[in-house]
Formats: sequence, structure tokens, C-alpha cells
Amino acid sequence: MQTLDSISALPDGALSSPAARRNAEAILSVLRAHLPARGSVMEIASGSGEHATAFAAAMPGLNWTPSDPSEQARDSIAAWTHQLALANLNPPLALDAADPATWPQGPVDAIYCANMTHISPWSATEGLMDQAGRVLRRPGGLLALYGPYREAEVELAASNAAFDDSLKARNAEWGLRDRETVAALARSHGLAATLRVQMPANNLILLFRAV
Repeated sequence: MQTLDSISALPDGALSSPAARRNAEAILSVLRAHLPARGSVMEIASGSGEHATAFAAAMPGLNWTPSDPSEQARDSIAAWTHQLALANLNPPLALDAADPATWPQGPVDAIYCANMTHISPWSATEGLMDQAGRVLRRPGGLLALYGPYREAEVELAASNAAFDDSLKARNAEWGLRDRETVAALARSHGLAATLRVQMPANNLILLFRAV
């Protein structure tokens, strides 16, 4: 599982991420305001699964499907799912954002993806936009991205600059992405940038709608 967070393992195989627990409530407040009351949501790169369980529990009208290419992550998601027994939380998919063969047919009402674009090769973001443009319900299907981004009009925070350096030292294909480059890629797949939300710890939520 690709993460820079300090992950701890619980006896039942679930993984616990301090960062996921810390940012879940702030992210949830934005998602609640923009997701439909009822519908289907696919989560890409779900990691430990703590966002999936928290959001599915908080929004019972949404049918939530987590996913991750890592077997370790999927085992953790399954363990959290078993603990909470939520009727609207589906088993995790073995989905690789860069591999179209692993994506379901759709359509879905929304896609949520946190902290993937910078901890993966650019091809993963390309795959995400390509497939989101295909599987999101039109018009109005929502793509929500969470994480740190570079912005031409905003000075990069020192903590984000150091984080970017650490990512590139770990893998030359990783690193903070330029927000407008991501938005341009989205536009090329029929997804219009509709909202930028400033989040704690120099993170952003970027919302895109299928047009």
C-alpha cells in the first residue's frame, strides 16, 4: 500500500491511519454538501479503508464501493467493513486507476479519490480522468479529489515543498501535481472544474462535474 503515513495494524487485519482519521471530518463536511442524498459512489485508492467506512456510515443513502490495487489495503478495507457491517458499504475492488481493464462498467453518481495523484505515477491520474469521464453519470456526475497541489497563483507552503521533495526522493515519478494541469486533463475527458476548497494542513478538495 503506497502511503507516507505511519500505519498501525490491528489484530483483525485492519490498518489504522492517523492522517485518515484526522482529516475525515473536514472532508466529510465538503462531500455532504455536494454529493447526492442517494446514489452510487466509487472510491479510488481507498488505502486503509477508514474514509470509506466513515463516509458510508455518515451518508447511509449512498452505496459506497471502495477500491485499491494493493491486496494489503483491500484486506484492511474488508476488516473495517466486517467490523461495522454497513449495508451500504460494498466489498473492495482490485482497481488500478491506470489500468482500464480493472474499472467497472458504471455508471456511478460520484467518484472520490484522496491522496493518490501525488503518490503515484502521472499515468494513474491520466487513467483516473479517462475512466471517470467514461463511468460518471451525465450530466452532473461528481469527481472529488483531495490532497496537496501546486498552484501558480499561490505560494507553495514550506511543508508542501518539503513533502514534494520527499516524494520525489522516494520515487522520481511521484510529486505534487499542478492544479491547472490536472484541471486541463479533466477537461479533455469532459469533466469541468467547478470548485476549489481550501482544507486544513495546506490540502485542497477539487470538484469536477461531468458535462
